[in-house]
Amino acid sequence: MDPMNAIEVKNMSKYFKVYYDRSNSLKERALFWKRNKYEKRLVIDDISFSIKKGEAVGLIGHNGCGKSTTLKLLTRILYPSSGTVELSGRVSSLLELGAGFHPDMTGRENIYINAAIFGLSRKEIDERMDDIISFSELGEHIDNPVRTYSSGMYARLAFSVAINVEADILLIDEILSVGDVNFQAKCFDKLQEIKAEGTTIVIVSHSMEQIEQICTRNIWLQDGKIREDGDAKKVGQDYLDYMEANRKY
Repeated sequence: MDPMNAIEVKNMSKYFKVYYDRSNSLKERALFWKRNKYEKRLVIDDISFSIKKGEAVGLIGHNGCGKSTTLKLLTRILYPSSGTVELSGRVSSLLELGAGFHPDMTGRENIYINAAIFGLSRKEIDERMDDIISFSELGEHIDNPVRTYSSGMYARLAFSVAINVEADILLIDEILSVGDVNFQAKCFDKLQEIKAEGTTIVIVSHSMEQIEQICTRNIWLQDGKIREDGDAKKVGQDYLDYMEANRKY
């Protein structure tokens, strides 16, 4: 791996098995073997790209183009069917809202669990705890079970943990669309600060405005392939022009 790169993806493909009518029991599988037939649905089709350390990159494209799957492959929630993914350094991610939170545990307890998953020791978590709680603005709610939280409170807690683990690579999937306007602005300011410190950032978003505030480069995915990769504003505009031209009225 090139020492200048934080992420290297080479010839990565991902397919999922989609069963026509899957049988549950062994008996059904034997009697109705035709139900076990499936098709391979290719979601990512032989893509390659590298992202330099400290670079902020947006993954854009319409629904179903493969951008969220690509992010999950980078986090190793999923593994490629073929090709390789290499990352350098500690990785922090915000994917699905509240993913990894235990509903019956308090916000504080979930901070310990999530930060440990990101690779922090108990001592490191203790040192960051006040900063995480302060940024989340949850106040006394931090000691309530997270099942009592609103979606905005979930978002604030998830974001606060992810940005305070001092990761080398931060991966974000549409998380900034949740929460009030003031907190979103606070998140953007924090992302700019993290970016200035040299953290590599990859963001999936439908909002070109969000992308352009943070990213200097966009990778446009279409039907599992890279359609365009380059300057954030140019690629973003090309994508918007394409979507407008192909809009169904």
